[in-house]
Amino acid sequence: MDVELAWLLLCAALVIFMTPGLAFFYGGLVQSKSVVSMMMLSFGSIAVVTILYVLYGGTGIAGNGTSGGSKLFGNPFEDFGMTDLVKTAGTGDAGNLFGGHAFLVAFCIITVALVSGSIAGRARFWPWMLYAALFATFVVFPTFRWIWGIDADGNFYGWLANNVAGLKIGALDWAGGTVIHQSAGAAALALALVLGKRKVGFSKEEAVAHNVPLVLIGAAILWFGWFGFNTGVHGVDAGQTSLIFLNTLLAPSAALLGWIVVEQFKDGKPTAVGAASGIVTGLVAITPACAFLTPVWALVLGLASGAICALAIELKFKFGFDDSLDVVGIHLVGGFVGCAWVGLFGSSTLVGRGTVVDGFEFKQLAAQVISSLIVIAFSFIVSFIFGTVIEKTIGFRAKEDIEIAGIDAQHEEGYAY
Repeated sequence: MDVELAWLLLCAALVIFMTPGLAFFYGGLVQSKSVVSMMMLSFGSIAVVTILYVLYGGTGIAGNGTSGGSKLFGNPFEDFGMTDLVKTAGTGDAGNLFGGHAFLVAFCIITVALVSGSIAGRARFWPWMLYAALFATFVVFPTFRWIWGIDADGNFYGWLANNVAGLKIGALDWAGGTVIHQSAGAAALALALVLGKRKVGFSKEEAVAHNVPLVLIGAAILWFGWFGFNTGVHGVDAGQTSLIFLNTLLAPSAALLGWIVVEQFKDGKPTAVGAASGIVTGLVAITPACAFLTPVWALVLGLASGAICALAIELKFKFGFDDSLDVVGIHLVGGFVGCAWVGLFGSSTLVGRGTVVDGFEFKQLAAQVISSLIVIAFSFIVSFIFGTVIEKTIGFRAKEDIEIAGIDAQHEEGYAY
């Protein structure tokens, strides 16, 4: 096994481990009577997305779109079940291809799982599994293709993307600030609107984490896994890869401070949940920008995103949408800030412009904003349609008596007293 493949598989395992970490993070934030249900939404996402990715999602993303498909949506039957890929198992390229799929499916899994935080405490499990399958098929797989689509010759053709070598002008998104975090945030907003407010738990007074240590454990696992998330695809050289790693440590550290400083001024004290939320916010914001920022600008991005998202989570109370665990305020807003940051403060040397001038570039900023708005709109519209159809047919939201008694009734109690 060569070193690059070994590193890729290690990073894939780290990213897969992030989804159980997300389950801990989300599970600690909800009420004790909803913890099992909340965590099951994440574990269910692992199962359904993995199966669909192997059956057709992988070829929908990585296929070259020549067998009746398109560069927008691909052809899910181009290599159904990766049958043709298995035939190459004895060749030198097969390991890298399978390794690439192992890495990419981990990204797809957590994109779907992130959405579940917006419907905590009121969503039924099996309708969620149906939604997860639809969202992965019609939003996650296609939009990944828009940014990271690669043809048979290894050339990027994603219509939103920019070849890092500077061959064309387009969006730069190193590890998914647009197609993971903003997409999940937009879908979360759509489902929050479809399902409506919780019967109990929406107000600021009621929205109290039942297990703060579990939240911190989840945040720690996410941070650990995120080093694989951002460095699984190495930079153009060892220096850029090391920079990516360093920025993945630096931005969340600064975002933690940015968040709790806002808490101090707003509420009179910093909280552990705020610190954990700040860490996740910094990770979200640095995801699209980690390869394109000098350490100083990564630090400033962390401070800015932490403060901005600490304020953004208040929007749900102002506008009345019940985004239970702040997926919109953290992932949509944080992802947007991180993507825009590339156009504002990206290093031209790292981006590949052939100059040594750092700073603002209007054309790049426009590409970042436009690509973000396209993905946000697409994910929101499709998710709103799917959520509405599921709610009107089989019922997405739990019955009122079950919701009030505890949504864990659809599984088992999280704590035996």
